[in-house]
Amino acid sequence: MITVILYTTAGCHLCELAEAMLQDMSSQHDIKIVATEIGDNDELVARYGIKIPVIRFLDGSELNWPFEAHEILTKISQLVAN
Repeated sequence: MITVILYTTAGCHLCELAEAMLQDMSSQHDIKIVATEIGDNDELVARYGIKIPVIRFLDGSELNWPFEAHEILTKISQLVAN
């Protein structure tokens, strides 16, 4: 299983689109999505406030919006291969 962190915040329609994209993928691939609200953490707001949604992989790499499904799947394939 590949775990991805989705940095998000309430009322962010782009975050909702990103989460829906990940949810669709999780039904076909072994992906665990950890949605993380940045609004509760000043450090996360400073880091991601204008970048969200952001997908962070456990190897530390990130995809900043805008991203497409094929970019996420490429990264997941790379992680599985390692």
